[in-house]
Amino acid sequence: MTQKTLVVQVPTSRHAALRARLAAGDFEFRKVPHAAFSVKGGGVVATLYRSGKLVVQGPDPELFLARWTDFDAPEQAAPAERGGLTKITGEMIGSDETGKGDFFGPLVVAAVRLDGKVAEELVEWGVTDSKALSDTRALKLGVLLRAKLAHSVQRLDPEQYNERYPKYRGLNPLLADMHADAIRALAKPGVRVLVDQFANARVMRSALRGVDVKLEQAHRAERNVAVAAASVIARQEFLLALQELSEEYGVGLLKGAGSPTDRAGAEFVRLHGWDALGRVAKLHFKNTEKVKRLAGLER
Repeated sequence: MTQKTLVVQVPTSRHAALRARLAAGDFEFRKVPHAAFSVKGGGVVATLYRSGKLVVQGPDPELFLARWTDFDAPEQAAPAERGGLTKITGEMIGSDETGKGDFFGPLVVAAVRLDGKVAEELVEWGVTDSKALSDTRALKLGVLLRAKLAHSVQRLDPEQYNERYPKYRGLNPLLADMHADAIRALAKPGVRVLVDQFANARVMRSALRGVDVKLEQAHRAERNVAVAAASVIARQEFLLALQELSEEYGVGLLKGAGSPTDRAGAEFVRLHGWDALGRVAKLHFKNTEKVKRLAGLER
């Protein structure tokens, strides 16, 4: 697999915060000459030098920056990323989801319909897999994409999610139904549909049974600009929902499912009570028991 290197400048005032954030993840800290620290894990090696340069090496360094930092990938990485997107011809639908690995906030699926001409324009905009974008960039790009594209968004807020999830045999059938609902809203007879494959292919085929589309499923489908655009709209919707919940309850609800998320959950429970947790969180996550312990409800 091709290795890439990205370099971003980190202000001295943010070195300690970055180290603390990485310490909450599954990384191995290593000693490197002239470095404040270096970590290895998740397929990347990231080294913060005392000069403030953060060097990230791996097959997808953009994803590391998006998940673990607040820094955008440098502009010089954009042409390579844009060049890596799959070109399309004719009209097609792309569908993607976000929120399935986040304890707080909704599960969101978005689908978009576009043709090759529009796809070329989106590539010039810098549309790519939303995991490679900062939150700020995803929010801004999401607004533009909604205005430009035919799209459909399916969103299950935590209370709805907690009600529906037990009715399914795991997450994948629920996710397939949400993808199918989003696709149906945009479908035309015989149109090509591409979905990032998240389960056995028959799960998605079953959910779309009876819909006249040409369904394709692929791993890393976000390399296709239609799926990438859908991923951006889905992430924008998720981020806005998470912000709304944080403001409504006066607690900074975090992305992901790590230790900082557990601490935010415990703070929420202390303020609003245990029974209210299901209004903001997906209760089948293991985080629920950790939150209970941190909030002092389990002895």
